[in-house]
Amino acid sequence: MKIFNKIGCIAPDMLFPAKGTDLKKWAVIACDQYTSEPDYWQAVSAEVGNAPSTLNLILPEVYLGTDKEESLLSSISESLTKYRSDGTLVNLPEGFMLTDRATSLHPSRKGLVLAIDLETYSFEPGNKNLCRATEGTVLSRIPPRIRIRENSPIELPHIMLLIDDPEDTVIGGAFETCKQEGITPFYDTDLMQGSGHIEGTFIEEGTKAFNGIVSSLEALLDKSSDGLLFLVGDGNHSLATAKAHWENVRKNLSGDDLANHPARYALAEVVNIHDKGLDFEPIHRVVFGIGADDFISGAVKFFEANGVTVTDEPDASCQVITVTGSGADRYINLKNPPHSLAVGSVQMYIDSITEGSDITCDYIHGEDSVRSMDGGNNTGILLPAISKDTFFATVINEGVFPRKTFSMGEAFEKRFYMEVRGIEYGI
Repeated sequence: MKIFNKIGCIAPDMLFPAKGTDLKKWAVIACDQYTSEPDYWQAVSAEVGNAPSTLNLILPEVYLGTDKEESLLSSISESLTKYRSDGTLVNLPEGFMLTDRATSLHPSRKGLVLAIDLETYSFEPGNKNLCRATEGTVLSRIPPRIRIRENSPIELPHIMLLIDDPEDTVIGGAFETCKQEGITPFYDTDLMQGSGHIEGTFIEEGTKAFNGIVSSLEALLDKSSDGLLFLVGDGNHSLATAKAHWENVRKNLSGDDLANHPARYALAEVVNIHDKGLDFEPIHRVVFGIGADDFISGAVKFFEANGVTVTDEPDASCQVITVTGSGADRYINLKNPPHSLAVGSVQMYIDSITEGSDITCDYIHGEDSVRSMDGGNNTGILLPAISKDTFFATVINEGVFPRKTFSMGEAFEKRFYMEVRGIEYGI
C-alpha cells in the first residue's frame, strides 16, 4: 500500500467488474438519493434483473427502518462472495481513477477517485484538519450507517471531496498528461434511469500521470493558508460513518496495522470546485406558522444590535435577507451581520423562533417552490447562491456552513457506484 502522508491519501487497490459485465446495470446511484421514492428503486431493480450490480452490494436508504432492511443487509456479503468466486469482480493494481461524467445538464464533470486517510478528516466544527466537513454533522444519522459498514467487508463511494484548484492543475493536468501519453478510458458506459454517461481512466501507481496528481495535490496544499486541502461536498454523513467505524476498529490495533488496515481509508471522488459541470444551488427556507409581517418585526428585534433596516429594495452595502409572502418582496438588511453568510444570520433567527413553539421551518430547493408555499401564515426566505471563489475561505473562517446551505446539482447527477474497495484484510 503506497501511502502519501502529506496529502492524506493512498493509491487504493480497487475491485472492478470483469470485461463483459454490463456496466449500465452494474452502476447504480448513491444510496442516499430518492429516499422518498421507492418507485425509483423498484425501477432500478427491474432494470438490473439478475445481472451483476452494485444494487446487490448496497442498502438503499429508502429501505432503512423497513422490513426489507435486514434481508438486504445480510445479502451484501452473499453477493460479494458470489461476485468474487465467479470472477465478476477482479483486482486492479494500486492506482487512481479519473472520471468524466456527462448529464443532460452538463457535458462534463471531471473527478479523481482515491482513498482518503480518515486520520486526516474531522467533522468537528472549527477543526484544522487536512479534510473537513462543510456542514454540521447530525450525529443521530451515524449509528444506522455504522451498522451497515461494520457488517460489510467492502465500500462503494458516493463521497465527493472538493479541492480549490482554480488553475485546474490536479485533475485537468492529469487528463492532459493522459492525452499526451495516449492513455485511453478504462471504462465507458451510459448510466441507467436517464442519468447520463461516464468514462473512467485508470492511472496506475508510479506512472507519469499518477506522479503528477500527487505532486499537484502537494503543491495545492502548500498554497493553503491553514492546511486545508479537501472539503466534503457530498456524502458528509457517509464519511463521518467511515470515520466512526475506523475509530471502533483502531481500538484493537497496534503497530503496522494502525497505518495499513484498510478501514483507515475511505474511497472518494475528488472534484475541483471550479469545474463548470458542478453547480451550487442555494437551499431556501419556508417558515410555517408565522406571517411575513410578524416574521419581519421579530427579525428587527432579533437583529437590533446588527444595524438592521427593512426596505423595499435591497441595500447593496449590507448583508441582505429576502422575505416573501406579503405581496412584494421585502429585504432585511444587516450592516453588521452576526454571520458572514445571509443563510447563517437568518438561521440564527429562525432557530430562535422555532425552538419550543409551533412554528416550523422547511428547506426548499427552487424559488418557484418557495413562492408556491408562502403567504398567509407562512413566510418564504430566498437566499443567495454560495460563491465558489469564497467557499473554502468561508469554512476556514466560520468552521462549517450552516445546515442546509447549498446543494450540488440535481439528484440524477449524483455519483453512481462503480469502483469497489475492501475495508477488511483479504478482500
